[in-house]
Amino acid sequence: MNSLEASIRNTKSKGDVRSLRTSGNVPAIIYGGSEQNEKISISQKILKPLIERENFLSNIITLNVDGKPQNVLPREIKYNVITDNPIHIDFLRIVKGVRVRIEVPVQFINHEKSPGLKRGGVLNIVRRKIELKCPSEKIPDGITIDLDGVDIGESFKISAIKLEENVTPTIQGRDFVIATLAAPTVMKEPEKPAEAAEGEDAEAVTEGAEGAEGAEAATGATAEGDKKDSDKKDAEEKKAPAEKK
Repeated sequence: MNSLEASIRNTKSKGDVRSLRTSGNVPAIIYGGSEQNEKISISQKILKPLIERENFLSNIITLNVDGKPQNVLPREIKYNVITDNPIHIDFLRIVKGVRVRIEVPVQFINHEKSPGLKRGGVLNIVRRKIELKCPSEKIPDGITIDLDGVDIGESFKISAIKLEENVTPTIQGRDFVIATLAAPTVMKEPEKPAEAAEGEDAEAVTEGAEGAEGAEAATGATAEGDKKDSDKKDAEEKKAPAEKK
């Protein structure tokens, strides 16, 4: 569980809040439960690395407010539209028994043990996060799906996921798909055996030789035909003057 140091803030105007941000702090508020809302501030330098984690909004954090620890859940973050730095955070106070709605990440393990992935299959992730309803003290870190032994054509539905007691998905009435293992879009052509490849090369050489011989034969036949035509023409020309006499 992550922990953060926080201080009570006594800002009463927009100018006070602006000065707080200028000094490198982020204004925040803690709400929920029977206690009153608390206005606090947190160092931006310490807070920003935690915010950049994917599951920041689904993890319980211990806030040490002026030395007094209390567990909270980040609910909303507002950012500066230009710098993209956090400018305000809402924290929900964790009260035992209170149910909350929260999105948790989906994680996949044992990719190397999946026969479907080894054969070129593609893991098609339909939902990277799933919204759950659960007691505030039983918030899961995430949903883990094991790919060991999974082959092409198999799918993962919410009904196959084991959740703790009183932890339920917010989508009810249908068994929605989380991910599928699909066939590859381009099938890999198997390599030809060496003998078959050599046979094809030899056949290509034979066909080339036969083609060359055929071309030579055709050329010789054409030349012989031209010679016969020429001899016939000369004979006719000699015969013509004799007939005139």
